[in-house]
Amino acid sequence: MSEENRTLLTEFVLTGLTDNPWLQVPLFVMFFMIYLITMVGNLGLMALIWKDTHLHTPMYLFLGSLAFADACTSTSVTLRMLVTFLDITAMISLAECMSQYYFFASSATTEIFLLVAMAYDRYVAICNPLLYPVVMSNRLCIQLISISYTMGFLHPLIHVLLLLRLTFCKSNIIPHFYCDILQLFKIPCNDPSINELIVLIFATSIQISALITILISYTRVLFDILRKKSKKGRSKAFSTCSAHLFSVSLYYGTLILVYVRPSYGRAEDQDKMYALFYTIVIPLLNPFIYSLRNKEVIGALKRVAQR
Repeated sequence: MSEENRTLLTEFVLTGLTDNPWLQVPLFVMFFMIYLITMVGNLGLMALIWKDTHLHTPMYLFLGSLAFADACTSTSVTLRMLVTFLDITAMISLAECMSQYYFFASSATTEIFLLVAMAYDRYVAICNPLLYPVVMSNRLCIQLISISYTMGFLHPLIHVLLLLRLTFCKSNIIPHFYCDILQLFKIPCNDPSINELIVLIFATSIQISALITILISYTRVLFDILRKKSKKGRSKAFSTCSAHLFSVSLYYGTLILVYVRPSYGRAEDQDKMYALFYTIVIPLLNPFIYSLRNKEVIGALKRVAQR
């Protein structure tokens, strides 16, 4: 290898969603509007839960925490994407790249554990309604939220620290719209096999175990609804659970398709499409999925508006 090719790289270029110059401005406008709606939806939901005392229950404390994680996910990815739309040659330093990945992965991991906690909350509320106030106390709720955020902060730190063992010299082009760690594994001078293996192990253990836990919870909820509930009760329970399951299936499905599979034979455009769901689409949809069909949230919104 020549000396020129051995030059270590410390700055990179994100290619974004497309290299078509005619699409950059329309995409900027579209994703800027999506970001604004995402922030209004999630921060507005958090403010509503904080403002209305009727929503100071475990279910809505989880929902407020999820809204904050979604706002962080969207911010960590979208702001840099908007810069790329305006200037596709804009450089991002290695430190900035690692920071972006850390904040994205932190909020994403937090959301994974929050969704598990929310599934357990619905299981207790529907299958053991008389014990719900005792089992799912505000103290336990806060503990589960704290564990979710602690795991979110610690998990990506492992991968960021392992990134420090890699040096980059092959290319400074990252074919993605954000600094995905899997894309960084394609351009180091040294072998990233250990890093790839660690990512695969953690992604598989966290995502698959979380998904199985959620599926078990909702399977038991489904049987309980069919066995015990009245027609009106079934409708209300199905409404709450179907919204949760829709969000979960989109989120876990796309994450698993990207991170829980071998690195060979991957299509870059396909990975970008999957990534759009868990970085942009899910944070946009979640506040509306959980609130538009929720009578308590609608009622709280009316009460706040009338003050």
